[in-house]
Amino acid sequence: MSHKKMTMGVIVGNRGFFPDHLAKTGREEMIRAIEKAGMECVVLGPDQSKHGAVETHEEAKRCAALFQQNHDRLDGVIVALPNFGDERAIADTLRLARLNVPVLVQATPDIPAKMTIASRRDSFCGKMSACNNLRQYGIPYSLTRLHTVTPDSADFQADLAWFAAVCRIANGLRNLRVGSIGARPAAFNTVRYSEKLLEAQGISVETVDLSEILGRIARLKDTEPSVERKLSEIKKYVPTGGVPETALIKMAKLGAVIDGWMKSADVKVSAVQCWTAMEEYFGVVPCTIMSMMSDNLIPSACEVDVCGTISMHALRLGSETPSALLDWNNNYGDDPNKAVCFHCSNLPKHFFQDVRMDFQEIIAGTVGKENTFGTCVGRVKAGAMSFARFSTDDTAGIMRGYVGEGAFTSDPLNTFGGAGVVEIPGLQNLLHYICENGFEHHVAANFSTVASATHEATTRYLGWQMHRHQN
Repeated sequence: MSHKKMTMGVIVGNRGFFPDHLAKTGREEMIRAIEKAGMECVVLGPDQSKHGAVETHEEAKRCAALFQQNHDRLDGVIVALPNFGDERAIADTLRLARLNVPVLVQATPDIPAKMTIASRRDSFCGKMSACNNLRQYGIPYSLTRLHTVTPDSADFQADLAWFAAVCRIANGLRNLRVGSIGARPAAFNTVRYSEKLLEAQGISVETVDLSEILGRIARLKDTEPSVERKLSEIKKYVPTGGVPETALIKMAKLGAVIDGWMKSADVKVSAVQCWTAMEEYFGVVPCTIMSMMSDNLIPSACEVDVCGTISMHALRLGSETPSALLDWNNNYGDDPNKAVCFHCSNLPKHFFQDVRMDFQEIIAGTVGKENTFGTCVGRVKAGAMSFARFSTDDTAGIMRGYVGEGAFTSDPLNTFGGAGVVEIPGLQNLLHYICENGFEHHVAANFSTVASATHEATTRYLGWQMHRHQN
């Protein structure tokens, strides 16, 4: 799946008491930094305002109008302060533009040898005034890691990468449409959620009964082009040795129907009733089909865990890599900072060091081995891990959750399904937090370090009540 090239609006601050040439060079430096990061920018030109900066209310109106003209392109706004800047004009621009996207405030540092009136910036101080006004205007904003940072530095490139992730997450969770396929398994009260609270956050849930999916499948011939394409994709995706061809064709039909329904319903992610009706009345597990969707950056969560797939989606937006939904499942010996994360499994291929298709051992004893082919079995590879969990708190009427980071390890593990050992500093504190606050046993995971960006996007720009796990 191709990634959209990001575009940032840029407000270059200026203030007449300070050297104008700093606004000119600061604008040029910021444009170069954004382009180096692989992004485009929308910024006033020198023909539209003095040095392409924003100082007066009239210039604020021009900049806001430019942003409105490019509304559909803009992922975020960067406020650049090459000198003190006019805090009112900056805030006015954002108020008038009405973009509802994340904002990053940057200030360029002074050089001790250049502190005369000809080159002194005072951006250190001006950043505080700009932030004060943004807060007065009720405009949320983010900050660079260092209070002052030069646009051409590695530090600022890291800030831009972090901010881009914040923008993708915040914007990607707004107006999200989630596909809920089938009813929640009766034994899983833990994945209950409030559609109304999600709707209030701009997240819509489109439901379809499992009988409708199975009915559409029943109308498909084995030779249907969509079925043959999906069957070919399945065989290329994962080793299928030992799996009956009849089961593979069933999976192909299931995948073709789900693809068609998601396209017609215009949903971006899904949560599926994966057991036991699927196995009893159709004869396969949907794990491989779900794994393929997640691996293609279209998260799919099992057990109709709608909030779980939203959690997966946030991490996928931040990292632009596949996410999985896992159980916090087992202790790992007596190491308090390690645990086994497991599912039976629909993990994306991206997660495995080795993977094959097999039958689902957990429910095979109930519905028969022949009805449970389609799981993705293998060991999760080692690497950096970000995790997240969102929930609707119906009693408090809020969205809440937690995020953090750790690592998948290469510790030995002899088990079935898709499993890996995780190491998280302060894990026992996290487990206490999960239990004390009644969170689900499902957690979204991703090979990345995007917990900070996920926390920033959801708390600052969506207003969710989030916990950031740290040592």
